[in-house]
Amino acid sequence: MSKVTVGFIVALFCSALIVGGCAKKELVKGEADVPAASVTQPAEVPVPAKPPVKEEVVQEMAVKEAPTTEETTTAGQSLESLENIYFDFDSYVLSANAREVLTRNAEAMKKNSAISVQVAGHCDERGSDEYNLALGEKRAKAAMNYMSTLGVPASRLSMISYGKEKPADPGHDEAAWAKNRRGEFIIIIK
Repeated sequence: MSKVTVGFIVALFCSALIVGGCAKKELVKGEADVPAASVTQPAEVPVPAKPPVKEEVVQEMAVKEAPTTEETTTAGQSLESLENIYFDFDSYVLSANAREVLTRNAEAMKKNSAISVQVAGHCDERGSDEYNLALGEKRAKAAMNYMSTLGVPASRLSMISYGKEKPADPGHDEAAWAKNRRGEFIIIIK
């Protein structure tokens, strides 16, 4: 390119910057420039009807303390809830206590063939999102595999990992973290 062409392009560019440069007017109106809004009643918003209940209902269950309904198995365990299991820090190994709880949960499932269970793996807040999702998956899988060895058909078990996204206790101490390192059992009624 010649010097004249380069000079013309530079001049054209500079003039475009000057013409289209910073606005000289205030872009946001001050409070004094805004007219007062009139007070009106909000329009009634119709509430949509609830969709029909599907054949499958999912319920998240809390830690079992006592049966919440009159329907119980012969072992006395409520069909509406299964017990949670808890894990040590950075571990997916089932403790003796967790194996006992899983045995009770498996017995309740074997006595009621109308339910399936989704095992949800949870972690405490320490560690990255990716690490905790993987650890939660390992925890759910360990619980599922153990229940399968106890005679619960694998077709009635599924798993999900929430990692650290759904803490049972929002605290930031060891007591809260111990509650968050868990496997929850979500009952799916067929």
